[in-house]
Amino acid sequence: MSQQSSITEHCPIEVPTNHPSFAGHFPKFPVLPGAVLLDETLQIIERSRGIDLKQWLLVSVKFLDAVRPGEALSLEHGASDDGSIRFTIRAANRTVASGSLRRS
Repeated sequence: MSQQSSITEHCPIEVPTNHPSFAGHFPKFPVLPGAVLLDETLQIIERSRGIDLKQWLLVSVKFLDAVRPGEALSLEHGASDDGSIRFTIRAANRTVASGSLRRS
């Protein structure tokens, strides 16, 4: 069975430059904590797909690069043939995170 995504959606992820998490993570080199990035991502997926993610498991997530204040982020997410949802988060031409969800 193919793992190709059947319908891929593209959405911006908007994190304000003055988000409070930047202040404490890390002094003099602020980066967006992975937990905040993941929370924003899951909320967007839930809204755009009209699903309740309380019935889904986060199978994998990889944080590949830091997100700095003011970076424009984009989210791609698609449903695969096996029913899972795969996502990729990009900042410009860099992939900063990726992962997948499946129904529990």
